[in-house]
Amino acid sequence: MEIQRIGSQASSKGPADWFAVTVRIDPLFAARSPARTAGATVTFEPGARTAWHTHPLGQTLIVTAGSGLVQVWGGPIEAIHPGDVVWFPPGEKHWHGASPTTAMTHIAIQESLDGKVVEWM
Repeated sequence: MEIQRIGSQASSKGPADWFAVTVRIDPLFAARSPARTAGATVTFEPGARTAWHTHPLGQTLIVTAGSGLVQVWGGPIEAIHPGDVVWFPPGEKHWHGASPTTAMTHIAIQESLDGKVVEWM
């Protein structure tokens, strides 16, 4: 057993190439072979969002605070709130972020395929 203590991993700012406005990423757990699942808490300031992207094995988002938005390519923008769980199937082009006036935090869980968890557009 291993316990990952809060604060033992540094927060980082989401890179401007992949995130609009300010986004903070707090790693929760990394994939350890043979497992390939990793997770992070991501906090979006009001109006912040990801760029369009896909995940080779899909992604699950668990909204924990605030008010957010998600959209899949060609679909409507959907509102998300604490307690909502969003699943993006493998290869589905999408974005997610905060509403224009309220920050949003979610836990993002995804698996790596050949060492890759995301493909940014």
